[in-house]
Amino acid sequence: MYPLLNAIDEPSQLRHLSRDQIKTLAQELRSYVLDSVSQTGGHLSSNLGTVELTIALHTVFNTPEDRLIWDVGHQTYPHKILTGRREAMKTLRQLGGISGFPRRSESVFDTFGTAHSSTSISAALGMAVASKLSGSPRHSVAIIGDSALTGGMAFEAMNNAGITEDIRLTVILNDNDMSISPAVGALNRYLARLMSGRFYATAKAQAKKVLEHVPPLFELAKRFEGHAKGMLVPATIFEEFGFNYVGPIDGHDLDSLLPTLGNLKKLSEESGRPQFLHIVTKKGQGYKLAEADPVLYHGPSKFDPVTGVLPSATLAKKTYTQVFGEWLCDMAAADERLIAITPAMREGSGLVEFEKRFANRYFDVGIAEQHAVTFAGGLACEGKKPVVAIYSTFLQRGYDQLIHDIALQNLDVTFALDRAGLVGADGATHAGNYDIAYLRCIPNMVVMAASDEPECRRMLTTAYRYPGPAAVRYPRGAGLGHLTEDNLEEIPLAKAQIKRTGTRIAILAFGSMVSPSMMAGENLGATVVNMRFIKPLDESLILELAATHEAIVTVEEGCIMGGAGSAVGEFLNAHAISKQILQLGLPDLFIDHGDPVKLLSLQGLDGPGIEASIRERFHQLVIHQQTVTNNKLVA
Repeated sequence: MYPLLNAIDEPSQLRHLSRDQIKTLAQELRSYVLDSVSQTGGHLSSNLGTVELTIALHTVFNTPEDRLIWDVGHQTYPHKILTGRREAMKTLRQLGGISGFPRRSESVFDTFGTAHSSTSISAALGMAVASKLSGSPRHSVAIIGDSALTGGMAFEAMNNAGITEDIRLTVILNDNDMSISPAVGALNRYLARLMSGRFYATAKAQAKKVLEHVPPLFELAKRFEGHAKGMLVPATIFEEFGFNYVGPIDGHDLDSLLPTLGNLKKLSEESGRPQFLHIVTKKGQGYKLAEADPVLYHGPSKFDPVTGVLPSATLAKKTYTQVFGEWLCDMAAADERLIAITPAMREGSGLVEFEKRFANRYFDVGIAEQHAVTFAGGLACEGKKPVVAIYSTFLQRGYDQLIHDIALQNLDVTFALDRAGLVGADGATHAGNYDIAYLRCIPNMVVMAASDEPECRRMLTTAYRYPGPAAVRYPRGAGLGHLTEDNLEEIPLAKAQIKRTGTRIAILAFGSMVSPSMMAGENLGATVVNMRFIKPLDESLILELAATHEAIVTVEEGCIMGGAGSAVGEFLNAHAISKQILQLGLPDLFIDHGDPVKLLSLQGLDGPGIEASIRERFHQLVIHQQTVTNNKLVA
């Protein structure tokens, strides 16, 4: 089915193909991407849009000696297929298989690990400067999407790159969503090739040399050039940053892409000035269903390419994201001060319905987490009640703002932390393993972890009504199937809940670990507590449990180091209480992609795993407890 593609095991082979063969290869590659993702699930729309670009980059540049840095990284399936991982695509995002993002340990062609956004230009500039200092002729190429360009880090990098001399740096803007692009037909192709060619660059340089001795004419010429380009292409802020801007051109037109990239490569070598190529692509290109609905096909599960993604049956269990979305609408109806903020995750964070109903109170700030947090702070200063809907892993990017702009001023901002804990197929880059540790150390913060759907809703209300910064963490996916009510009931601050009364061993479970801890507690005859609050802790209950039990076990779906278990240990130590403590949670390592249930099991964070860890650590206590229980049964 793929005669040309099956013969490509490394990019150097592309450089021996004719133009017609390259076009045929693009057709095969697009078909292969569709076939692969339909069998494994994964990101589809974005990868169908980068087929021609990927082929052109590997054809023009001498990879892996020349460095390609892909922003976000979920658009790199064609790159993986052409760089020796074609057959491994059947293991994509599965336990032990290849990652859905670039990964340095996976291939020499993956020059920089990405999955969060707006990092490519900084990394590429670092590589370009390193090459310059080492005397290497290699090129560094950053491929950044228009959504990732909303991140301030990208502009910080361009600001730095524009004043860095004698580097071989090219930035490619893959514009597939924003309305900043005029028509990209034959005229634009001609202009792009003209502006990237040697004649244009030489003529421009010579004119500058002649006219700079006559300042009025020089300034007039500069203005004329700027206005002339502005009439035909978008206003080039990139030129102001010091880049040579070319584009926009059709990113699916190999007859335009290949010569333009070739010209820019030569220009970079000759001028030492950073180059900027603006291309226009279409998400889902070549697959009509994905072209019509690129959001639906952004990250589908397995599907039949012929029939496409079928409507999901109504789930018996709500997802935590749905619980949040419903709560948000209900609270907004009750309180007109509520403002919802998302950093480019409307669908993922459950804000679609809110945007429809409360459009004037909905703000998608783009991929700009730092701005999202401080923007919320500004709203809170003026008496509004902002709710920041954000993934746990993405709040890490706004950490300085969380401390200095929110907590230090004790501003009333609610943080809804989706995807807390392990997330499965997206792997370590998207796992929310650290929010407990990085939040609980901040003064003025209240931190809660939801154990089921109704509790998640009540915690969100508690956080919203708390007059300061508060966060509620909840996992990805469906809850336990517990029904939620429409009311806006709170939970008493710092009040835990005893789920099971036992003896000798007390299990203090946080959030998603309450249910598996109950399984373990039943088999061990242990007390089980749903702690609810990570900060502040239910201190009186912990003192009571310490006085009535011989050992304490803490269980959390977060990192052990600095986590909720550490908080319990610190509290006991502060009160000079010596007690056997076992802290269960995620270890000090990055956990790869895979089925989340399996991943938790491998970390010993399911019911049997928690029970086994307690038996191993407190063997004598468990044996004694079972002996007492058996004697009672006999009696």
